[in-house]
Amino acid sequence: MNRIAAAQIRDGESRRDPVLKWLLLPFRLAFKLWFFLVFVVSMVTLYLPFKFLLYREERYRAAFKLKRIWGFFLQWVSLVPQRTEWRGPLPEPPYVIVANHSSYIDIVHMFNLIPDYFLMMGKYELQRWPLFRIFFKGMDIAVNRGSHNEAAKAFRRAAAALDRGDCVALFPEGTIPLDVPRMKPFKDGAFRMAVEKQVPIVPVTFTNHWRLFGDPEDLLSRGHPGIARAVVHPSVPTLGLTEADVITLRKQVFALIEGPLLEYEA
Repeated sequence: MNRIAAAQIRDGESRRDPVLKWLLLPFRLAFKLWFFLVFVVSMVTLYLPFKFLLYREERYRAAFKLKRIWGFFLQWVSLVPQRTEWRGPLPEPPYVIVANHSSYIDIVHMFNLIPDYFLMMGKYELQRWPLFRIFFKGMDIAVNRGSHNEAAKAFRRAAAALDRGDCVALFPEGTIPLDVPRMKPFKDGAFRMAVEKQVPIVPVTFTNHWRLFGDPEDLLSRGHPGIARAVVHPSVPTLGLTEADVITLRKQVFALIEGPLLEYEA
């Protein structure tokens, strides 16, 4: 399935969307309210344990384990269990995890996928979310792409984490595209950092998250229970690469991540 054929499928769907949206609205609304209820109640329940673990840096790994337990709970209770296709093994840490970003459940399932301790790099706006922002006060890394200096500081923190032997996970698109599942062009930061530190990149494709959980603020957007599917690709080595190879590396990883999306559309 090429890009044109995939686009034709999406265009056909868009013509039916106005009718389908209204027919499916009660079910989508019920599902989103259920997901929101499960997320908020579980987050409130875990807030104090997380706050205790995140108070000191030496407890961050314990906080990561609690995040994985929380992610396992969320995937089943919110009715979007993860099924993963492993096309290659994970390398030894440290490494950089890059994935397409098509839904808010991407973050939840990242913790269900990767067992090795990693720091999550997320958009600066996440610090404004009540409860959730505690993760970005010290452990995880918020990236303010509106400020070159602040973004550079965030990537320096991520580079220091790689130096310590920790992994880093991020979405190189920077945000959820308006026309998912089409991906936005990747930014260079993740690939420049991986080359600088000579650590491998682990590409991840979330193939259908965009169908399962659309924009939570748009009650007419997609949302329904189902299997959340992901593909973990073989790691891409950067040993021996230089600054001159960053663009080629970025394009290579983009093609790897995009491949299962085109297969899924077919």
